[in-house]
Formats: sequence, structure tokens, C-alpha cells
Amino acid sequence: MKSGGPRTGTVSRKTNETDITLTLDLDGQGKATINTGVPFLDHMLTLFTVHGFFNLTIEAQGDTDIDDHHTVEDLGICLGQAFKMAMGDFSGIKRYGLAAVPMDEALARVTLDFSNRPFLHYGVQLSDQKVGRFDTALAQEFLRAFTLHGGLTLHVEVVHGENTHHILEAVFKALARGIDQATSREERNAGPLSSKGLL
Repeated sequence: MKSGGPRTGTVSRKTNETDITLTLDLDGQGKATINTGVPFLDHMLTLFTVHGFFNLTIEAQGDTDIDDHHTVEDLGICLGQAFKMAMGDFSGIKRYGLAAVPMDEALARVTLDFSNRPFLHYGVQLSDQKVGRFDTALAQEFLRAFTLHGGLTLHVEVVHGENTHHILEAVFKALARGIDQATSREERNAGPLSSKGLL
């Protein structure tokens, strides 16, 4: 990424299980055009886009007649790759992000580092296995794929919450705000923010 240049990423991924095209603009206005074939994930990624001030377009088809697993995981892969593409060598960003977001009775906290060292801590307890038709365990699978392919260390913790929909919504909103903070431009540092000079 050149300092001051456009920060975008476009990823196309086609397997025997999924066919995904995704375009991300880090410096957007929160515009979402999302059709994943998984309605609950559409909802989560739309609010993620709005609260992160990204622009995100996704068209995805997958073997959802079996279940949503392959589609959700591959979307995490593609979104992570798009973020990494948009940031290049992580030059000129603040790198760290922290956000705590309430959603009614639920409170989620996300702490992250675009370190090029993928790691996910997922401290989320959910009482429901399903929200609508969505398997709630797939939220962790999505975030694991996203961290691995986006090159970030991500700690997700739910301080408290009862309603599963509220908990997951708070997580995705906090993730968006944390990423917006971490990917904000840092004009005082032209290269990667590291004493080593490289991430």
C-alpha cells in the first residue's frame, strides 16, 4: 500500500463447494451490498460494514443445501485476504484496535493487532446453537479463517449477555470498530509500526 493511496482489495475464490467474489474499500462510507446465501451472516456483515465505515460488496454461492459451514468459512478466508491486500505490508496504520460495544444486555470487547501473526482467542459462550437457521458455532469458524488470512491477532470476549443474537451482533460491531481504529492512517509513521521495521 502506498501512503495516501487507495486501500482496496478484491478476492475471487471458487472451489467445488463455494463461489465467492468480494470487494473491500477500507476508506468507505459504510456501504454494504452483501448476498452470501446465509441470511444471518448477511446481517452481521452488513452491520460490520456500516460500523467500520468500510464499503463491502459480496456475492457468494455455496453448498448451503448441506449446511452453511463451507460458505461461512470461505467468506472468512476471502474477507481476511481482502483486508491484507488493502493494507499491503501494513505500512502507515495505527495497527492496534480496541472496542467495547453494548447491545442491550450484551457487552462484547474486541482487542486486535494487525501484526502478521494470526491468532484467535474466542471467549464467547452462547446458550443457543441456532439463531434462525444459522449455526452459532460458525461465528468462531468465520473469525478463525478471517484472522488466519488477514494476518491479525484477535481477542474476542463477551463480558456478559443472554440473548445469542445480541451477543453476536455486539461482537461484529466491536470487531468493525476495532478494525476501523487499527487500520486508520498513522501519518507519523510511513512504514510498518514495528521496532523491527517489518511485520
